[in-house]
Amino acid sequence: MLQYIDYATHERELDMTVSRDFWRAQLNGYDLDNRLLLPVDRHRLSDNERSGRASIAEITFSEHLSESFLAYASSHNVTPFQLGLASFYTFLFKLSTGQHDLCVAGVNANRYRVELQDMIGMFVATLPYRIQLDPTASFEKLVQQVQDLCLSILEHSHYPLQQIIGSHHSPAFLETMFDFITIESDIEHVDLDGAMLEPVSLGKGDFVAKFDMMLTFFHKLSAGISFSLCCSQDLFD
Repeated sequence: MLQYIDYATHERELDMTVSRDFWRAQLNGYDLDNRLLLPVDRHRLSDNERSGRASIAEITFSEHLSESFLAYASSHNVTPFQLGLASFYTFLFKLSTGQHDLCVAGVNANRYRVELQDMIGMFVATLPYRIQLDPTASFEKLVQQVQDLCLSILEHSHYPLQQIIGSHHSPAFLETMFDFITIESDIEHVDLDGAMLEPVSLGKGDFVAKFDMMLTFFHKLSAGISFSLCCSQDLFD
């Protein structure tokens, strides 16, 4: 049975030329220092001056809305991640009053081969998801565009972020994050070598704003869909 060490060895031997060229083309003409034109309430602080305080909005979809969201994804042959990302792009387009060249950071499972699906190990990667919107196109067209983007990125998700950003120490797209988390079942207890572990819910005051803005969808199979929008209080009221 293959183990993570086998993958790590294989990854070091991979020819990254095709993936390098893909990411160069993907970000061609995009200024990695260019921040989204969000309606902030305060000037940006340096990293060592940021407080980390967060404002969080949490919304739970009704049963009907959850079913409609999943039905739309299914009927258009896209994943919930892709539909959620398309919705986020639409939100950012509206929020930035029409900025059409958008790049956000997305959390990618990075299990791009069948052999990696059930392998235990840390594969998750943070990658830039850049899209150039057509303001006259329909939402359905945007969803298709996002699907194409995600599928193309999947083939090259193993390319290291450090190589993608090059000499840019802190590219702006890393300040706007997107994630979609599927929770297959409610976990009440975990038995770890005889030690019983229980989940602990964090209060809103316990959250830290690591980014300017982060949208996280949660799809709990037993309870539908919800999302959390976390924003830095250093920028937004």
